Parts: sequence; structure tokens; C-alpha cells
Amino acid sequence: MTLKNTKALTNLHPEIKQFQEKLWAQYSDENRTAKPGQIVFVGSSLMEIFPIEKMQAEQNLGLSKHIYNRGVRATTTADLLAHMDDQIFDLAPSKIFINIGSNDIGFGVPEATFLANYSEILSQIKAKLPTTEIYVMAYYPTNHTGKFSDGDEGDALLAKRGNDAMADASDKVATLAKQQAVHFINANAGLTDEAGNLKADLTFDGAHMLPAGYEIVFDNLKPYLN
Repeated sequence: MTLKNTKALTNLHPEIKQFQEKLWAQYSDENRTAKPGQIVFVGSSLMEIFPIEKMQAEQNLGLSKHIYNRGVRATTTADLLAHMDDQIFDLAPSKIFINIGSNDIGFGVPEATFLANYSEILSQIKAKLPTTEIYVMAYYPTNHTGKFSDGDEGDALLAKRGNDAMADASDKVATLAKQQAVHFINANAGLTDEAGNLKADLTFDGAHMLPAGYEIVFDNLKPYLN
């Protein structure tokens, strides 16, 4: 995936809701011919731009299951709750990896609302897919020290997504995962510099990663995919 294409997936614009609806409809259509019992990656843009299906196709992982990416940019936990069929249930996966909530943090959704939504997501999956293994992912680090873009857009993106805030949210989601008896995993090893920031050469805007960053995450996830 090129830098140009990766940026295009995360640029907010007036038609963002229209794109989301189009993507949910696309997923719904693709789910009709998808094979059940496979692996699903679900979340917001941080998941949507994860070229996981391409990586699986290009690398000999020896996996017996296909990985479906069902990420949708600019979505929150509330959005996922509204589209559980399109992004999860229609596929009836045997394993699901979830990275949702960074937009709740970035958009200023009250913490109690964010965590209640996340808890409901997990409860619904457990109720409808009782044999599915659920993996809740820690949030990725961010970089506030690099010069990635001019103007207010980059500042707005990172304003509430400092590393302390993301780490605190990860801790709360880890507690939630324990309460719900699902897996919490941290696939961030190798992403940060000595100061604990997302490495500048792995991101194009301080929050979203380039393919090189996802290669690191993918390597960290491999033990959980088999």
C-alpha cells in the first residue's frame, strides 16, 4: 500500500459518512460469500488501513484460516455497536481481533460511555458467538514530536491522543477484558522510540501507521493467529 493510498483512507471530508455507509454495504455484500469460522479484524481507520489480507496473501504463514478485515474509518464504539452484523456477526468468525475506541478518545466521548459501549460489544459477541476467541488489542502509541502536516487538522487529530491518554485507555480496556473473560493483547513491541513515541518513520500523521508499522504489528500478532 502506498503512502498516497494510506492517507486517502484516513482523510476526513464532508462525505465521510457517505463513505462509511458505502463500506458497510460493501462488507454486507461480501459477507454473503465469505467463509464462516475464519479470523476477523475489526475497528476504525487504524484497522481499516491494516493491509492484513495482503500480508497474508504475500507471506507463507501456514494459517488454516483466512483473515477478513472489517475496519471502518472514523468510527467509534457506538458505530460498531450499530453495525455488528456487517462487521462481525455475518462472518461468524472463530477468532476476532478488536481495535476500537481511539476515536472515542480523540472525539471526546465521555469515558463512561466509551467503556459501556465496549463492554456491550464484548457481551454481544459472547452471547451470539460463544465459541469465538476474542482478542482485545492495546491502543497504538502516537507521535507528537514530528512535523507531519500543516494546519489545524493534524493538531485536532492528536490533541486528545497523547501517549499517556492512550496508555490509560488501554489499561481500562484491559480491565474490561479481564471482567469479560476475553484476551487482552499488546502488539506494540518495536513501534516506539527511546522516548516512548511512535517512531516517526512508521507514521504519516503521528497517529496512523505506514505499512512498515503494520509489518511490526503483524509479526507480534502471529502467535495468536494460529
